[in-house]
Amino acid sequence: MYKNCSFSLLLTGQSLADIGDVLYIVSLISIIYQKTNSAIAAAFVPFIITSCMLVSSLLTPILTSKGHINRVLTISQGFKTAVLVGLACYLVWAGDQLAIIVIYLFMAIIAFLDGCANPIRQSLLPFYVEDRDLLRANSIVETVIQSIQVGSWFVGSSLLLVFTPLQLIWYVVGLFFIATLLLLKLPDVPIIQRTHIKKRLLMVEGWQPIRHTPLLKVAARMDLLESIAGAVWVAAILLVFVEEALQVSSQWWGYINGIFFIGMIIGSTLCLKWANFVERKKAVLITVGSLLSAIFTLFFALNYLPLLALLCSLLIGLCGQLKNIPQQTIIQTSVPKEKLPTVYTSLNVITTGVFGLSSLAMGILSEWYGVRIVFFLSAIMLLLVSFLAFKNRTLFG
Repeated sequence: MYKNCSFSLLLTGQSLADIGDVLYIVSLISIIYQKTNSAIAAAFVPFIITSCMLVSSLLTPILTSKGHINRVLTISQGFKTAVLVGLACYLVWAGDQLAIIVIYLFMAIIAFLDGCANPIRQSLLPFYVEDRDLLRANSIVETVIQSIQVGSWFVGSSLLLVFTPLQLIWYVVGLFFIATLLLLKLPDVPIIQRTHIKKRLLMVEGWQPIRHTPLLKVAARMDLLESIAGAVWVAAILLVFVEEALQVSSQWWGYINGIFFIGMIIGSTLCLKWANFVERKKAVLITVGSLLSAIFTLFFALNYLPLLALLCSLLIGLCGQLKNIPQQTIIQTSVPKEKLPTVYTSLNVITTGVFGLSSLAMGILSEWYGVRIVFFLSAIMLLLVSFLAFKNRTLFG
């Protein structure tokens, strides 16, 4: 699977960066809440991060047009490290007189720098991994990412019992620095220079393959529907579901959220263990995975039992990965490697933008019509995804 350990360097560097991202966000949420005693002020954190990452995604094609995309990833991580050092120094200097708006500004800059990381990482995999091993590599990456999501939020919250938020941020500086050093060792990948193309055209370059490639057009529509469906799993909606629909304590929100990611880890592990089978049955798994996700979401919406909600959440996460990993592999192998950064950037714009708007819309609908209705809508969106996958199954074969 490996070419000169490039895959290992990419995976390890990005994993350390992802762990650091979670830990510094946990620290900043704690600082903001302690300073303001306002849940709304803390809730601005994910909003700012999502908004800035969306803007960054729009500009990523311009950044990747100048040379090697692995260098863009390394430079981005290096600047993130420098900005985080600046944030830590500000917290030391300001003490109890810190301004929340300044923290938001630092956070926005880091999120902007981080916005290009995910599409570039997805684009780099085909350069560092043989096509025959790509599905296995995607499975490993997804397993690691979801494990980080499960572990880092829990560990981050626990570390705040031992360390102050400022101390934790300094540890993250160390993680970011090591990540930058590892990414520096990545071999350069060949990229076709596109400096002759105007910047405004570069920003929409990734949409051309999506418009003219039937597979990508279908994948974009599926991603759009999935982004709408996934909006119901944000904390604000899930917390209401736990307290009003299941009528249990807010702690169950953490259980449901955690076991969802555990389901994703299991799904990624299954794809890794039976990679040859998944490779042969990609079209079937994409269709069946989205169909089962819809069914279990429907059960989740109808259910009144907390333990059954946990089981449904586990299965939704598992089935989602059985669909996502084959789809990811198909996209990576159906697009010329030099086009992948712009294509992934465009797909990322769809998912990030639609998810942000859908989260707001689902919150309003749950307020007006009850929280169960939004999970019914989520199930319907996933059914449409399954229908699209089945209708276009020959493209995924």
